[in-house]
Amino acid sequence: MRANTWAGRNKVEVRDVPDPRILNKRDAIVRITSTAICGSDLHLVDGYVPTMQDGDVMGHEFMGEVIEVGPGVDPDRLRIGDRVVVPFPIACGACDACAAELYSCCENSNPNAGIAEKMFGHPVAGFYGYSHLTGGFAGGQAQYARVPFADVGPLKIESDLTDEQVLFLSDILPTGYMGAEMCDIQSSDVVAVWGAGPVGQFAMDSARVLGAAKVIAIDKEPYRLQMAERAGHTPVNFEEVDVRSRLLELTGGRGPDKCIDAVGLEATHGSAHIAAYDRLKQAVRLESDRPHALRQAILSCRSGGVVSVIGVYGGLLDKFPAGAWMNRALTLRTGQCHVQRYMKPLLRRIERGEFDPTRIITHRLPLDEAERGFELFKNKQDNCEKVVLKP
Repeated sequence: MRANTWAGRNKVEVRDVPDPRILNKRDAIVRITSTAICGSDLHLVDGYVPTMQDGDVMGHEFMGEVIEVGPGVDPDRLRIGDRVVVPFPIACGACDACAAELYSCCENSNPNAGIAEKMFGHPVAGFYGYSHLTGGFAGGQAQYARVPFADVGPLKIESDLTDEQVLFLSDILPTGYMGAEMCDIQSSDVVAVWGAGPVGQFAMDSARVLGAAKVIAIDKEPYRLQMAERAGHTPVNFEEVDVRSRLLELTGGRGPDKCIDAVGLEATHGSAHIAAYDRLKQAVRLESDRPHALRQAILSCRSGGVVSVIGVYGGLLDKFPAGAWMNRALTLRTGQCHVQRYMKPLLRRIERGEFDPTRIITHRLPLDEAERGFELFKNKQDNCEKVVLKP
């Protein structure tokens, strides 16, 4: 089959790779009809997530048709011919974490748990197409994919909604929604979101759906800010204004009630010398992550507020403002998204018209043009916000 693979730092390559096959009795094989490039994929390409190997199949946002099931798959849950969206965390459905609906912390799905334990203190779940740190599972930027624990994860789509309306239930819509949900939003709240990429856009939409009085979008790309403004959110360009000062102006001097970091470890800063400071530390391995957005969110949030972190962080960062966090009674919440928890409720919200996931799609390409898609997305060319690939 054809698949988009990791070919070294700053390089992906579409290659012929072996077709997946059933390895365990609860596996299924899915013929992929739509997949996407995620901002998290860029962390792999940019070399910030360790344990990637040449030839690893990338991608963790995909959906398609079940064409084969293992003998242990419950036929009441999944059958050949079902149309499914596959969540990016692989979850067994039986461990304590899964019982608590903490699916991205599944205790049984990561065969390389020992590597993750060394990195994070405790292991995380297996993820599709996201390094051997999270299991080394082949991803979904391909024609076919093996889906472990297939009677737990995939969501059957039994309506006539298009792929593009439901594809992002695999990751970025639940991730954005969880970021807003962790904020405990009240009707009077002003919510500020750092990052107007796909996850940030959905975090903004989710904050609105959950009742926020105002949602503020923080980014430097005019086209992304315009996209957020068209959706009813207030834009702030961090290259044109001091973010904290502008947020104080917009909130009567108090700061946002809730702040969402939808950027993560490759954040940039509007001040050149501050941006260079963290890039230099990264280059000499004094830190692995650039926490500009996280620092700014903590320092900008009103006292007693909530900072919700859904941007991906992989290792260590410097100059974390622990004093501001502790002394001003801020609540910090975070986590890789527990996607399975949100898929059905969000599907119903899509059906009711509360979300339009298609609004962020700017580019549609065949799988064989994945390299071009990464170039467009990584370098923000042609006003690229989200790329959907068709195998």
